Amino acid sequence: MEWRASLAPALLAMVFIGLFLFRSGSINDSRLASTDTNAEWNSEGQTSWNEEDWSTLKAKVLWGLGEGLDTLAIGAAMGKMGRSFVGTTYVPGTLEVAGPERLVINFRGLDCVTFVENVFAISRFMRVPGAEGLLQDRKAAEEAYESMLREHRYRNGEVNGYASRLHYFSDWIGDNHRRGLLHNISGDLQGIVDHDAVNFMSRHPEAYPQLADSVNILLIRTTEERLSAAGRIYIPEDRINLVAQEIQDGDIIAATSTVPGLDVAHTGLALWIDETLHLLHAPLVGEAVQISEVSLAERISRIGGQDGIIVSRPEEQPQHRTSLER
Repeated sequence: MEWRASLAPALLAMVFIGLFLFRSGSINDSRLASTDTNAEWNSEGQTSWNEEDWSTLKAKVLWGLGEGLDTLAIGAAMGKMGRSFVGTTYVPGTLEVAGPERLVINFRGLDCVTFVENVFAISRFMRVPGAEGLLQDRKAAEEAYESMLREHRYRNGEVNGYASRLHYFSDWIGDNHRRGLLHNISGDLQGIVDHDAVNFMSRHPEAYPQLADSVNILLIRTTEERLSAAGRIYIPEDRINLVAQEIQDGDIIAATSTVPGLDVAHTGLALWIDETLHLLHAPLVGEAVQISEVSLAERISRIGGQDGIIVSRPEEQPQHRTSLER
């Protein structure tokens, strides 16, 4: 199975048992317990890029521009850029670093969520007028990329403590939709509403060191109450094939979860290959970014912990843009 939230040791044991029961599953992921990600920070507590991360960003952007990805629809660009990450190591917990909440830059290891976030941000970066020239000014390029990644990862695009990170992926979709960065098309695909409560984090605070802070857990509960009241529109697994032709390369796919309190179990990008819709994603099984061997619909139906999908489409011209995109 694949999970969105951090898991306490007992829950992890249950998940690993589940791996044997659900053969194509894997654990998600970016909110697992803290790991050593070699994140670097300067004396002021700001992001300090690892040399490998900077080299990766520069190489990916130059490659994408050379391939003309900046001239494609944003979704098509994301599909091709995402494929360039195939083989990149799967690493959970890269956002869980010690100290105050900060933007983490890490291309060396990706989980299913950071894979989507970074492919989206790189694809937007390439579309900035003069992107190739911008790379000649490393500081300016890093700041521009940080701004784009921050817009996707944090509520209102602002880092304001642990609870400002969009931990629940349905919240990630909703916030990015509200700010015009993407459009949740699940309703257009005749999705149905799931009113199950979202409360996994507050029910399992022992899995999140930051929830030892009473302020953080209060803020997380407030978010959970809002998400629970709103519900989520999703396409049930038995309807995916019926709407598959309406899904495009680069659409963001969120696999909905049957685990009590969890909204989304896994994320990735839609990718068409030989007239079959696949999932381009970073799963634990295989330990690297990969393209699903079976169709998206078949993959969802094989995994007992998932029961459908939420589909979001990146906007061609985001209504809310960074200063460099204006």
